[in-house]
Amino acid sequence: MTGTTGIRLTEYSHGGGCACKLPPGELEALMAGFPGAGPSLLVGPESGDDAAIVEGPGGTLLVATVDFFSPVVDDAYDWGRIAATNALSDVYAMGGRPLVALNLLGWPRDTLPMTLAAEVLRGGQEVATAAGCVVGGGHSIDDPEPKYGMAVTGVVERDEQLRLDAGRPGTPLSLTKPLGIGVLNTRHKRTGEVFAEAVAAMTTLNDVASRAAVAAGARCATDVTGFGFLGHLKKLARASGVTAVVDTAAIPYLAGAREAVAAGFVSGGSRRNLDWVRDSLDAGRFDEDELLLLADAQTSGGLLVAGEVPGAPVVGELGERGEHLLVLR
Repeated sequence: MTGTTGIRLTEYSHGGGCACKLPPGELEALMAGFPGAGPSLLVGPESGDDAAIVEGPGGTLLVATVDFFSPVVDDAYDWGRIAATNALSDVYAMGGRPLVALNLLGWPRDTLPMTLAAEVLRGGQEVATAAGCVVGGGHSIDDPEPKYGMAVTGVVERDEQLRLDAGRPGTPLSLTKPLGIGVLNTRHKRTGEVFAEAVAAMTTLNDVASRAAVAAGARCATDVTGFGFLGHLKKLARASGVTAVVDTAAIPYLAGAREAVAAGFVSGGSRRNLDWVRDSLDAGRFDEDELLLLADAQTSGGLLVAGEVPGAPVVGELGERGEHLLVLR
């Protein structure tokens, strides 16, 4: 519940968090007719990276991104923290540092009290402040479904960019947060059960992981969000022209994730993710539940880095391009 209001925000959402993204195949088809990078747009929509990188005056590299979604938890303050952490993550996934954010808020003003909207914004403000990022206002609309997120602009050093197309064979893969956020959020939406470990994961900034990856010499990374571990890894392997071999036994999961998927708490977004990667996947001996966990639509997940990140498990390796983009071992 949210405070003492008895209002369950997830009941006002048709989906939840990053599971509400358009399916990756549909999104790629939608964007196929749009122009690629121009002279100043160094990373744009054609690469599928987490954010755009633009060369500004004096050679400064700006990182720009936007992310918003409907409620993923019932607590308004926690939802604000999660949405802000998720939006800032795209800058960290590019090796950058966020400077300024603008709020994006859709609110059913005749249905939900504005005091809850204030709690959402408070949560977002606190996360941005902790990240050293200024919140410079934003935009709001009257919306039948509540939505919140941020547009974020940051900077990145030229020799510290993390990109999808920079993976090389022989490089290990590191994952900085456990999987299972999506199935636990789905269970929360359907039952009201609160999973504190999932909230803690979703509100942990990827700033430390990003700095550690850059310091270790990594130049290829993405964050694991709505397209799931397998979906984001497919994009990385495809852009880099490699095959990713996954050590499934090394992948960490949140407590309760396996029980949640076994009980059927799987979002439609996760199932669409798995459908999208099937033709690129050598699934070996692994059953459907294992594949659904690997395709689970994460909200504010960790970084998936081509390189070793201190403190993060190594979950696979990039190899020479083979028959499949993704191989499970």
